[in-house]
Amino acid sequence: MSEPQIMIRVCTELSEWEQCVHLQQEVWGFSDLDLVPLRMFSVASKIGGHVIGAYDGERMVGFALAIPGSRNGYSYLHSHMLAVAESHRNQGLGRKIKLFQREDAIARGYELMEWTFDPLEIKNAYLNITKLGAIARRYNINQYGITSSPLQGFLPTDRLVAEWWLKSKRVKTLLQTGALPAIPKELKIEVPAAIYQWKAEEPTRARAKDIQSRNRDLFLGSFDKGLACLGYERDAEGNGAFLVGRWDETWTYATKGNPNED
Repeated sequence: MSEPQIMIRVCTELSEWEQCVHLQQEVWGFSDLDLVPLRMFSVASKIGGHVIGAYDGERMVGFALAIPGSRNGYSYLHSHMLAVAESHRNQGLGRKIKLFQREDAIARGYELMEWTFDPLEIKNAYLNITKLGAIARRYNINQYGITSSPLQGFLPTDRLVAEWWLKSKRVKTLLQTGALPAIPKELKIEVPAAIYQWKAEEPTRARAKDIQSRNRDLFLGSFDKGLACLGYERDAEGNGAFLVGRWDETWTYATKGNPNED
């Protein structure tokens, strides 16, 4: 997986993991307390996970960290972090790293990869659902507590759980045709483009929290009814909207069924 001057590869050396730690701090602005330490990158590489690095020459400009997980007897890969340097954003690099992760995960025998993402981050939601074909039907309230990252705006760290069924018809169709199957939409959950500015400035932060609280209730209510986030739209002004509906399981699962059910 490469483009001119960009090379993506599995990272196996201490010096490469150190670059991940530095890039992590650069991207999120974490304090030392919130940083994922070097030893976790090392452990992930040795217990069935992986560290993927993207390089522009000798410089690391992106990485992904994943660790193995298990739920209801079903093994999957949990992608804990995806980082892209500011200088290389909006160029499709995040998607390229995820697709490299997919190939490596399939080679290791995984059919499912999961990760969490902030439902207020419009570009990230669009990547996860529209460009990769993940679905979401679980919502974690304040998963990490209040963090030191300015990107979070000191709001609760609410997260949607992305399920990426790596060999499913849904994902294969998207990668082959560039389009998702028709979405049986029942609800739109909207995120205004102004959310970034509202989070960044203390006088308007309460407006961002109101959006978060409103959408939290909509997500939890939808998931209680057996619905899922199946699509994502962005308009010309940059506003985002989750498309929520019932899914066809034959488009979602590959061979092993649903790990969320006992």
